[in-house]
Amino acid sequence: MSNRTVMMNGNPVEIVGNVVSVGDKAPDFNVVAMDFSIKRLADFSGKVCILSAVPSLDTGTCDIETRKFNELAAGLGNDIQVITISVDLPFAQRRWCGAAGIDRVTVLSDHRKVSFGENYGILMKNARQLARAIFIVDKSGVIRYTQLVPEIGNEPNYDEVIDAAKALV
Repeated sequence: MSNRTVMMNGNPVEIVGNVVSVGDKAPDFNVVAMDFSIKRLADFSGKVCILSAVPSLDTGTCDIETRKFNELAAGLGNDIQVITISVDLPFAQRRWCGAAGIDRVTVLSDHRKVSFGENYGILMKNARQLARAIFIVDKSGVIRYTQLVPEIGNEPNYDEVIDAAKALV
């Protein structure tokens, strides 16, 4: 376990978990879909996966980010899957996705076990939320890109993420 920090409104927040790096085999996770089925990384095998971790869909930056990835996903083709993961309850995720018109991004909840947050090293310890981060996993299950956003209120570098994902197809 490695302890690091990100900033939230200028204040340091400790993040914990097993830090992953480019070249590592992507750790599995056990998360919940909006229909309450269990989803694991293996459910998306054979695709390049953009894993977008956000603290909560009901916050401004997370809302903007997930809508932006939904727009961008339209031009990515069938070989790239965009997955947004938060600790929001599936009920809240379903409500938010319906209101936001999210139809190209798979939204999953890490609320039960926070296994994604712990396994990828982005669990904000005291908040029990995920730090804003992006991971790209190639078709063979290897991490090929990581981006931990230093200030939770900032958006990720979308162009860099999309370019990195497209290069793997």
